[in-house]
Amino acid sequence: MRAIYIDEPGKVSFRDIPAPVRKPGEALLKVLYGGICGSDLGSYRGTFAYFDYPRIPGHEFSAEIVEIDENDKGLKPGMVVTCNPYFNCQHCYSCERGIVNACTSNETMGCQRDGAFCEYITMPVERIYDGKGLPASVLCLIEPFCISWHGVSRAHVKAGDKVLVVGAGTIGVLAAIAAKAKGGEVYIADVAPAKLEYAKENFGVAGTILNSSPEEFTKQCDAITDSKGFDVTIEAVGLPSTFQNCIDAAAFGGNMVLIGVGKQNLDFNFTLLQKKELNVCGSRNALKKDFLELIDLVKTGTVPLEKIVTNTYGFSEAPQAFADFSAHAGEMLKVRLDFSK
Repeated sequence: MRAIYIDEPGKVSFRDIPAPVRKPGEALLKVLYGGICGSDLGSYRGTFAYFDYPRIPGHEFSAEIVEIDENDKGLKPGMVVTCNPYFNCQHCYSCERGIVNACTSNETMGCQRDGAFCEYITMPVERIYDGKGLPASVLCLIEPFCISWHGVSRAHVKAGDKVLVVGAGTIGVLAAIAAKAKGGEVYIADVAPAKLEYAKENFGVAGTILNSSPEEFTKQCDAITDSKGFDVTIEAVGLPSTFQNCIDAAAFGGNMVLIGVGKQNLDFNFTLLQKKELNVCGSRNALKKDFLELIDLVKTGTVPLEKIVTNTYGFSEAPQAFADFSAHAGEMLKVRLDFSK
């Protein structure tokens, strides 16, 4: 079968590799759609913290079950599903406490282990979730929504909170959607005007902030909050400057969550955390309950999830998809691959 590889920064190729053979407790899946996420783009650019070359990327996907043994989850051949791509070791201290998403030896598909961007994959049955009739083209978007949903849940967004999401990429926009679903009054900031306009037109955010300079950022935040700061700030970029934005924009006694992943260090006045009595937390991966909740939520039709897709390419066009996304990241949001083409 054919598989997509990121061979080195800036280079994507196809390789012919053996088709997988499922083991007991696994299912054989035919991949239908995949999403190129920010971490995949970072891997392509050489900026992502959790990636070794060469590697098959991809952890956002939908698939059809080809082969599966009888099981207690009602999963059968022909069903369209999505999967939990975060493999935990099951015996570290985090896993022992049930915090499996923060496993100290976590291996996420497409990052620390080969991913789903090939024609067929095998998956443990317990990691496979029934799509409940959602189209495969939408079901591949559940995983990134889970990343944002989990982070917003960690930030304890509640009705009436003023929420600022820094970063209008896919994860940032999905965090805005999640915060809105929890009753927040949501604003979003970014350096790319096109992304801000897209977020405002398609997802009903209360307002946008063009993050053109620290001074302009502070001025706009003060205008929105009457200089009180935001109840919740969400970092969805992974840069030192955007982390600092979130610390600065948070209200005294506010909550801040870090979803973005980066490789750079930040030198900042940490006493500001004490002065503001900020609740600062990280958010890594997602949990089974996030997947199950969001499949049900998206099925209600109240979340315009597919609007995050700005570009769709065929499987055979993957090298071009990565190159285009890297060159035009300021205008492109979610890039999706159709494995039937």
